[in-house]
Amino acid sequence: MKIGIIGGGVCGLYLAWKLAEKGEDITVFEQKKEIGKQTCSGLFSQRIFAHIPQSKKLIQNEIDYTLIHFPKKSVKVSFSDTFFVMNHFELDKLVARYAENAGAKIVLNRRIDALPVGFDRIIGCDGAKSFTLKNLNLREHDLRLAIQGFVDKQDNSNFVETWAVKDGFIWKIPRGEEIEYGIMSNKQQARKIFQEFLFKNNLKLDKISASLVSQGLSEPHNGVITLCGEAIAGTKPWSGGGVIWGLKTCDLLIKHFPDFFAYEKAVKKFFAREIFFSKLFTKIVYFSGFNIPWILPKKAKIEGDWLLM
Repeated sequence: MKIGIIGGGVCGLYLAWKLAEKGEDITVFEQKKEIGKQTCSGLFSQRIFAHIPQSKKLIQNEIDYTLIHFPKKSVKVSFSDTFFVMNHFELDKLVARYAENAGAKIVLNRRIDALPVGFDRIIGCDGAKSFTLKNLNLREHDLRLAIQGFVDKQDNSNFVETWAVKDGFIWKIPRGEEIEYGIMSNKQQARKIFQEFLFKNNLKLDKISASLVSQGLSEPHNGVITLCGEAIAGTKPWSGGGVIWGLKTCDLLIKHFPDFFAYEKAVKKFFAREIFFSKLFTKIVYFSGFNIPWILPKKAKIEGDWLLM
């Protein structure tokens, strides 16, 4: 079949790779001049290797736990599996090479303002501000703003620090050759909160960038056009991470391809409860941390990608 994929991020490229290997005729449309996501922490669990084994060569650091700082209490949260820091920009380029080697065509610098014609199926992997989602007349996801910058200082620590703020958090990630700081919060307050944090801690960042992060679940109900990745299932409510979630939607689409109705049913079955309880869990933790911090344990352990698995 002739398949058009809108969006050349990791999910669009992964789909192109795997569907091209199955013999489908794949064209990926990417609006940027080059492949590679700029604003992303690139903090992935070991599940990334099940999807992209070749990504092991991109590891910059290993993370065993995170410290979550509330105003009057800090909680050490360990991960059941080690997390890995990678360069997301290079990860996208790696997957693009495998997609092209499998026979997929990648068209760069192509901004989509109308759905491409001449395709048997169209898949929107176009992220938080999905054109495909709007074209399907679906409600937009809730959006938060993520800002990221770096300090040129070597740090190989095995833990991440986060500071809870209104509607989100500030993070510090040791990346080996440099340290990353960032914030994810509501679009109106994120910049102000982050600037105050940087001033208070006497931090000056380089390579600052920003992007929107989506939250929510879409239901296309269309047999020819569908969504995948962040465009259909948003991101983890507690961290804003979307790659493993997005790759899970890719696997479900590949499994049910070309039946988009069966795919969309499978996505809803898997993600609806996960998103609901993840949001509820996050609200409970934040409320407790800011209002009744004594109720929180000093140490905890989580799975990292899925709340209900």
